[in-house]
Amino acid sequence: MIIINKVHEAKEIVSAWKAEASGSLGFVPTMGYLHEGHLELIKKARADNAKVAVSIFVNPTQFGPNEDFETYPRDLERDLQLARMAGADLVFAPDPSEMYGHAPFVTMTAAARTNVLCGRSRPGHFDGVVTVLTKLFHIMQPDKAYFGKKDAQQVAVIKGLVDEFFFPLEIIPVDTVREEDGLAKSSRNVFLTADERMEAPKIYKSLKAGRLFSEKEKPGAEEIRSYILASLQDIKGAEVDYVEVLQYPELIPVTDQSSEIIAAAAVKFSGARLIDNLIWTRSEK
Repeated sequence: MIIINKVHEAKEIVSAWKAEASGSLGFVPTMGYLHEGHLELIKKARADNAKVAVSIFVNPTQFGPNEDFETYPRDLERDLQLARMAGADLVFAPDPSEMYGHAPFVTMTAAARTNVLCGRSRPGHFDGVVTVLTKLFHIMQPDKAYFGKKDAQQVAVIKGLVDEFFFPLEIIPVDTVREEDGLAKSSRNVFLTADERMEAPKIYKSLKAGRLFSEKEKPGAEEIRSYILASLQDIKGAEVDYVEVLQYPELIPVTDQSSEIIAAAAVKFSGARLIDNLIWTRSEK
């Protein structure tokens, strides 16, 4: 496995791969501290492509002033071992100065799909996401890029970015990887106390209950949202940040014509804010 931290090195290697016509290149962008969810993305990319590249970069532009950029968990040596075991051919792990070495000449703004869910309370977050991914997509020139469905809003925004600027690549969403009790794998789970860890799986249980309610009772979106919220409020030692039920991937209010529905929630514990979601196809009323 090749390990590099300079843009010019990444571009040279990718250009050589392309010149060899060795098949498709799969790309997995990450912020490191890899867990089974990330490894599932790498393994999926390995199965689909001749070459697999992974980036490990804690992107400062997607963190707000009061967010956890400085304390975000980092362990590069461990990440490199895990990426190698999962089948990566290359890991690109640049310093922030390599990606943002000067004052920006062009800035990017994500203008849709961002004023709901996590985007509502994190102004500028998705501007940072589309900025860094535009850079990474140009550097790595992938044929396919892999993202977990746990952050379904991010997937929706990235699809919009790729469509808007005609990037010649395919976005591959991969199902959320979960613990045995249903808790979505997340780098932030390490910040849960023992008691919070026992309570956290109730997020997913509440979302599943909301989907079941929607299938049996055929309620409107607000009724589904209220049903999920009531369930989430039973979680001890936590505060519900939001619950929303929207059309997916547009992330707009549900209408009679909406077919794909997302129910998403964010819950704050003492040391971690966890997100989860369920997406389903609405049956005919």
